[in-house]
Amino acid sequence: MSCLFPLAVRGSEGLYMVNGPPSFTESSAFQRDSGKNCKAVAFSKDGSLFAWCNGEKVNVVNVTRAELLHSFDLPKTVCLEFSPKNNVLATWQAYATAKDGTAGVPNLQLHDLRTGKCLKSFIQKKLQNWCPCWADDESICARNVNNEVHFFENNDFNTIANKLHLQKVSDFVLSPGAQPTKVAVYVPGSKGAPSFVRLYQYPNFGGPQSALANKSFFKADKVTMLWNKKATAVLVVASTEVDKSGASYYGEQTLHYVGASGESAVVQLPKNGPIYDVAWSPNSAEFCAVYGFMPAKATVFNLKCDPVFDFGTGPRNAAYYSPHGHILVLAGFGNLRGQMEVWDVKNYKLISKPVASDSTYFAWCPDGEHIVTATCAPRLRVGNGYKVWHYTGSVLHSCEVPCDQEMWQVCWQPFLDGVFPERAVRYQAVPSDLPSAEPRPAQAYRPPALRNKPVTSSKLHEDEPPQNMKPQLGGSDRPLSKTALKNQRKHEAKKAAKQEAKADAHQGPAQVKAAQNALQNTVPAMTTGDPEVDKKIKNLKKKLKAIEQLKEQAAAGKQLEKNQVEKIQKEAALLKELEDLELGV
Repeated sequence: MSCLFPLAVRGSEGLYMVNGPPSFTESSAFQRDSGKNCKAVAFSKDGSLFAWCNGEKVNVVNVTRAELLHSFDLPKTVCLEFSPKNNVLATWQAYATAKDGTAGVPNLQLHDLRTGKCLKSFIQKKLQNWCPCWADDESICARNVNNEVHFFENNDFNTIANKLHLQKVSDFVLSPGAQPTKVAVYVPGSKGAPSFVRLYQYPNFGGPQSALANKSFFKADKVTMLWNKKATAVLVVASTEVDKSGASYYGEQTLHYVGASGESAVVQLPKNGPIYDVAWSPNSAEFCAVYGFMPAKATVFNLKCDPVFDFGTGPRNAAYYSPHGHILVLAGFGNLRGQMEVWDVKNYKLISKPVASDSTYFAWCPDGEHIVTATCAPRLRVGNGYKVWHYTGSVLHSCEVPCDQEMWQVCWQPFLDGVFPERAVRYQAVPSDLPSAEPRPAQAYRPPALRNKPVTSSKLHEDEPPQNMKPQLGGSDRPLSKTALKNQRKHEAKKAAKQEAKADAHQGPAQVKAAQNALQNTVPAMTTGDPEVDKKIKNLKKKLKAIEQLKEQAAAGKQLEKNQVEKIQKEAALLKELEDLELGV
């Protein structure tokens, strides 16, 4: 495999590129920028252009020809983005008012990459949603201005071609793919009215009847809207900042499906708790949700919002489909240990279970074969570095940054869809010169009293196994919900009780009486004839039983209280007293 897809690495040592598999050497096509103040980098969508700000200028190079195209005098730039067809470069600097309190200068610039001239400047105070959104063919560009969405056509930013005005539009997302472009807009609720998401087809914005679909909900302080690749549906994760029931620190989340044909539904998640991640499959026909209190569940749903495959429970909070959609990685990063599960989602077979401890970043390579995981500052300031893996679990390259340095970002050079063909899934780990990254399992602490005794495993949670939720061929059986399963068990228990009652009724009265007499004869009652003495014997046996339990706890390593130790010391005296009482029987 040739070195077609380099990695850009940005950190306190500067900015450089590393060739992809199999060489992993520093790229000679890109001259290292050793400046200590590289604030932002960006590749174009097709990977042919690369831009970065080094604290002095914003530079744009052609990656293929290793040629500097433009240099803009914008030293304070902290965000960069290319338009889909590489015609425009958007740059953003932090907004600042003038010393006399008057409005500051425009801080969002749009540059023509053919001429190098600034097409338009805007004032954009917030970093959130700073960049205008383009349709994939750049026929439309849109930005949110004072609760309106302004649309520009063919990169003419001097004329507003269309406006979408709704009361307090908070967010919007343009659909990917070919024309006609669709727009998903979110309007937060106020004064008892619900929040809603509406889908429109550009430029039909004439009132509520022109909307393609509408979904309203009450529990939402913010939403995340995700279009699928074919622009046929949007997934909406609605979140509240506070869970009023007090069940979750993360607030409360719900997942909604909105189809461009008008249909909508709440996606029923069978486990309570936060929704950590939702990802569309590149085939646009399925999506995966990771949700529920730890250990979290992960489930693939179809477009009817029916579960297709349940991956069971595990330590995970993220889902990543490969570019071709044939492999899915479920991972637990952040405050989890970095365990990954790599699944073949055509056959729902587990491929590998690598572990990338302390990872703060994960990305698929455009070839659908390789993965990069990284530990970056400022999320973690120690142990910075990155690893390149094959999805079968082999570590092919590892780079650790010196302890006095930091790594801030790593990213693959992107490529357009179709450049890399889909390959057959492999299950055998590919060969690697590096040792396995499998960490030694940490041994649980065992007190000295238990160290030479057999290990007894105890789990806080029983992990649920993976389960295929598709109806089996030749039968209409579908997996039962928790309620249905509970009702089925109740019904079976009642049936069993009825059968027992019938069996008892068939027995003769003499047989029943004989069975009762036999039961009584098996436990002969020892009595002295003196109720007071019987009571004393009963109490002594109770105390001796309690002492026996305390001795077992001490043997298991439990630290006993002073009064418990004193109880054990009285055992001999209690045994003598019991013996004397029983001899008097």
